[in-house]
Amino acid sequence: MTEPEELVRRVLGAGTAVGGVRRLSGGASREMWSLTADGRPLILRRGSPGMTVDAGAGLAVEAGLMRAALAAGVPVPAIVAAGDDFILMEHVEGETIPRRILRDPRYAGARPNLADQCGRILAAIHRMPPPAVLTEAPDPLEFWRSVLDACGEPHPVFEWAFVRLARTRPPARRTAVVHGDFRNGNLIVGPEGVRAVLDWELAHLGDPVEDLGWLCVRAWRFGSPLPVGGFGTYDRLVASYEKAGGDPVDPAALRWWEAFGVLKWGIICVMQTLRHVRGGEDSVELAALGRRVCENEWDLLELLG
Repeated sequence: MTEPEELVRRVLGAGTAVGGVRRLSGGASREMWSLTADGRPLILRRGSPGMTVDAGAGLAVEAGLMRAALAAGVPVPAIVAAGDDFILMEHVEGETIPRRILRDPRYAGARPNLADQCGRILAAIHRMPPPAVLTEAPDPLEFWRSVLDACGEPHPVFEWAFVRLARTRPPARRTAVVHGDFRNGNLIVGPEGVRAVLDWELAHLGDPVEDLGWLCVRAWRFGSPLPVGGFGTYDRLVASYEKAGGDPVDPAALRWWEAFGVLKWGIICVMQTLRHVRGGEDSVELAALGRRVCENEWDLLELLG
């Protein structure tokens, strides 16, 4: 794989002074690098090796979505350059580590407002005109069932959850741009609140309530009792979303999409762990995700039992 310095000079010019190159933690499905180009702080995002099953959009599609989101008033990093295998974007100062966002005194003033801000941002995303690079996603239950089947691993709780969710599926809603991974951990937060939304690789056209349910998945609470990203309540999120122009949210539909989100995250954990187990990428982070599989199974039993 091309070294970050070589890639940056290829797209910005051979004479570009590249420095401070550092691999960032996180980004299990994409590599993230921090660097400077002629003194300008940038972030390089590119594909990771060993992805035998990839449920995400390509990086060129992701860059197109981010450009469209910025034009629609959604806070995202500005794209400097992009290609099929990379995105080079502006560095946005702030915190992304959820436990710091939820516990550090520096963000004490931001935390009470994060659920409201997320509701307003999601309403803006769901008002975006569908970009030409985005197509309607397949049926979510069928798609993620096919992803689990491709992994070749037996998970009886996940199989049972597919059956239960199929029987209780809420009526179809309007189709909108869905971020697909809007959660605590993919937000850059400053002392005043949300500064940018990251990781658009799972974006698609679908039911907008999917994004709200995903934000409420227990994995993104990081030990907090508050259901919305560990920083807010269902009522605050829904009220701010509807006030900002989002469609009325049916509580039963929100609960269904939360359960679906738990199932999806459990399958993603299986996918990522197999990259380590099957030799695609030697990674303690990926191996540790294997432990998360049983946590999601437990959460599904509680939500659907």
